[in-house]
Amino acid sequence: MYFDSHTHLDDRAFDADREEILGNLKHYGVGWIMNVGCDEESSRRSVALAEQYPFVYAAVGSHPDAAAALDDKTLEVYRGLCANPRVRAIGEIGLDYHYEDVPRKIQQRCFERQLALAAELKLPVIVHEREAHEDGMAMIRNFPQVHGVFHCYSGSLEQAKELVRLGWYIGFTGVVTFKNARKAVQVAQWLPLERILIETDSPYMAPEPYRGRRNDSRYVPLVAQQIARLREVPPQTVEQATTENARRLFGITE
Repeated sequence: MYFDSHTHLDDRAFDADREEILGNLKHYGVGWIMNVGCDEESSRRSVALAEQYPFVYAAVGSHPDAAAALDDKTLEVYRGLCANPRVRAIGEIGLDYHYEDVPRKIQQRCFERQLALAAELKLPVIVHEREAHEDGMAMIRNFPQVHGVFHCYSGSLEQAKELVRLGWYIGFTGVVTFKNARKAVQVAQWLPLERILIETDSPYMAPEPYRGRRNDSRYVPLVAQQIARLREVPPQTVEQATTENARRLFGITE
């Protein structure tokens, strides 16, 4: 069974057919999903979804796009949500310098405060990092007791090697199936199998041949199959390893 390590199935894009998708996931070989918050509202929805479905787990946190709204009250909300055993990570958190709608200093402060919360609660983190490689690496080095995954990985092979050395995981989306995905392909071929996670990041990043459409967890096997082709191993090898990796990272034994 596959583990989709990063979804947003609470998103409004699924309001019309969320129950149908979740009810049929096992028919597509998907046994577990990690549903990830982006702000306070979506974090609450993520936890509610995890309480409704036994194979869904939740992460709570503020994405860099929501960094300006993070305050002491929001952090207390996240701390309270983390008391729920269905919550297994802080995320998605991090830095995004692509558009810089939120100033870098505010993003960095938000990231730092949530890394500190993860350290306090001894939870892994799910990191969103886009065009902020140096700052992102510098900040996680300040919290050596915190580990997790750089999801939808867009960094270099050199950065991937440092992340592995520091004990982190790297997550791949449908981007790895794109013809122009040079860096993702290079990292996926090199990365130790025990450090790979697969994800959809649904409703975004649909793999080929569904690129440009709404994505969902039913497509996560296509990510695993592409990684298997790139590494020249059986698909079952990637399926088993990535599921074990996700269960290990998020502390899921059931």
